[in-house]
Amino acid sequence: MSFIRPEAKMVLWRWREVVAAGFVLVLGLSWVSGPGGLLGVLGWVLVAVAVALTVIGVQRARFRTGAGGQGVVSVDEGQITYLGPLDGGMVATREIERLALDPTSSPAHWVLDQPGQPTLHIPVNAEGAEALFDVFSALPGLKTQQMLAELHGGSRHPVVIWEKTSSRPAHLRLH
Repeated sequence: MSFIRPEAKMVLWRWREVVAAGFVLVLGLSWVSGPGGLLGVLGWVLVAVAVALTVIGVQRARFRTGAGGQGVVSVDEGQITYLGPLDGGMVATREIERLALDPTSSPAHWVLDQPGQPTLHIPVNAEGAEALFDVFSALPGLKTQQMLAELHGGSRHPVVIWEKTSSRPAHLRLH
């Protein structure tokens, strides 16, 4: 028997890092305002950790668009695997050439290109898709805020989020 409604539980789970940061912040501030001394110094460290956790937690919560979508995503030892009801595939994280977001599908899909392999389309709400945040954040030069803005921007056409080597002329570059 649960005392928390399923909807409230899902919201708390989506924002779990921010909730944890709130607890760390309260503990840090209590140590700063309480005994002082060495605990006061550690309290300031906890406050800084809470601020960092909040920033990271807000980004991760914005990336999580829900669950229950078609298919399952797993990230294991540098390889993204998507198993869907109609298609699927694998992409090595180091071999990703292009990351795009295709909002024309319902729901939107992450589009991953790897040379010599078919393009992999992953629904943003597939089970385990939240693990893609860490993979995408590790791409060199990726702007996380731009990615999150495109995810929630409501664009009507596919948008290239990141490219390893640009295939466009210099005057049409993304960055």
